[in-house]
Amino acid sequence: MTRPTGRPAAEVAAPATALRAPAPGWATEADVVVVGSGVAGLTVALRCAAAGARVTVVTKARLDDGSTRWAQGGIAAALGEGDTPEQHLDDTLVAGAGLCDEQAVRALVIEGPDAVRRLIATGARFDADDVTGEILLTREGGHHRRRIAHAGGDATGAEISRALVEAVRAAGIETVENALVLDLLKDGSGRAAGVTLHVMGEGQRDGVGAVRADAVVLATGGMGQIFSATTNPAVSTGDGVALALRAGAEVSDLEFVQFHPTVLWLGPEAEGQQPLVSEAVRGEGAHLVDADGVRFMRGQHELAELAPRDIVAKGIMRRMRERGAEHMYLDARHFGAEMWGRRFPTILAACRAHGIDPVTEPIPVAPAAHYASGGVRTDLRGRTTVPGLYACGEVACTGVHGANRLASNSLLEGLVFAERIAEDITAGAESTGAESAGVESTGTESAGTGGRERPAERTGPSAPAASGDAPLLASEARYEIQHIMTHGAGVLRSAESLARAADRLDRVQYDAVTQLRRDGKTAEPGVETWEATNLHLVARVLVAAALRREETRGCHWREDRPERDDAAWRRHLLVTLRPDGALDVRATDSEAFPPSTTPRAETESRP
Repeated sequence: MTRPTGRPAAEVAAPATALRAPAPGWATEADVVVVGSGVAGLTVALRCAAAGARVTVVTKARLDDGSTRWAQGGIAAALGEGDTPEQHLDDTLVAGAGLCDEQAVRALVIEGPDAVRRLIATGARFDADDVTGEILLTREGGHHRRRIAHAGGDATGAEISRALVEAVRAAGIETVENALVLDLLKDGSGRAAGVTLHVMGEGQRDGVGAVRADAVVLATGGMGQIFSATTNPAVSTGDGVALALRAGAEVSDLEFVQFHPTVLWLGPEAEGQQPLVSEAVRGEGAHLVDADGVRFMRGQHELAELAPRDIVAKGIMRRMRERGAEHMYLDARHFGAEMWGRRFPTILAACRAHGIDPVTEPIPVAPAAHYASGGVRTDLRGRTTVPGLYACGEVACTGVHGANRLASNSLLEGLVFAERIAEDITAGAESTGAESAGVESTGTESAGTGGRERPAERTGPSAPAASGDAPLLASEARYEIQHIMTHGAGVLRSAESLARAADRLDRVQYDAVTQLRRDGKTAEPGVETWEATNLHLVARVLVAAALRREETRGCHWREDRPERDDAAWRRHLLVTLRPDGALDVRATDSEAFPPSTTPRAETESRP
């Protein structure tokens, strides 16, 4: 591959909107720095290292503590007899509710089976038939065929993580654990040149430092912690999306947050990471019922309980409203103790730990925040609108998921697009802002005017531009943000609830700016204040996009706009952060992403 030339420290800098933080006290260099250690990040690292690149993996906790290890159901690919990539494509497009990038989906489903086989060659062990050795496949919501490969019954993510972590360690790839990424470094031309980060704890490297590299890959996972209850781990605070915004990258489709229909209900005051009850339980024949045992999803969709997740979540919420209930039930008592123990040991243990025995009683369930279908906008090679900056996995918006992710496509997307990123980096391909994010992935040449953008809408109060003047939010703001988002931008949304959420988020920022200007005080730099500040930025983007999208589509449910409106809203919303801290929100003219060379539209004030 093409090796980078070393850059003196003076030639790189963080963006003007960077987080308030001490200057880096140490620095190291690599060809590629990967931020995140899930299936996407570790796959990029392994493929780049195999091509001879010097790779550094930076991860927020331990190497095996990412979101991947929490994935229960499995990984979707057309591996079974009679299944084809075209059938997988059709199911994905239907689930995406008209906003999938068909080229991206086609790349996913065609390359997916071989990518899974390479994962197996890396060391991942999937459940297989004892006699034939063939991979056992199950079915999940939105899939018309059994195409979900699983491991350990319901511990697929943990097995994939184990295999990749072992391979990374065996390859001798440099890792920096317990490190929160702060901001992107750029060179004088505006190209990515590394990252700043804070290492928690004491050791050879601690405190704020820098990793300089010609290629930066964001694989930081999701942002579920912007809500009070989520299936995401505590580290999922939207750090990658926030970094990309501060670096000038475009994000898209952030309003499409998937709420998993069947999360173990632990009470109305439950907060933080909640136990997931995998869709695979329904795939094996479990039924959704109300307190009277009525299967309410019958008649709502041809697939009943196995409809796409957005439809099932809405069905549960509607029934809860009709009955004045706080949850519904998932009934799988007919599985019996042997099947529960063999097929779903993790879920069985989690339920029993909370005093529920699914062998003898229905499981109380309700929707909770689960997955961000949008993120940092990329092309088919994982390139963002900032040269040298890549993104893959949940932090990215490749166009695969559209308005609603098809079950078990997330692990496959991370795997396939990680390999594409590694190929692009190691081929020495020079990407520029004009080439990135939109030309290859959206087919805009054949989309007529589909690539044009509508005028931008400026939202939010102006904040100080320079990092030395921008306030950090106190750690306590995290809980206020979660409360605002849960009540204003959760499963059910309206113009009223979203406007109220936007005003309250603006007030959080305004109070911090006022205190800084009046008293010269701001929250002390540290992991909790950086996380709170990242959560606030991501929450602002989500609310701005959700308020702008005046329809119901996929996992975006507007109570005041209950119908899908293809004529007005079969298009994407693109968001960028201005140097003054305001957001530019613009809509494309169709489902096609515009090329990043499209001239910036003039901004307007929000009414």
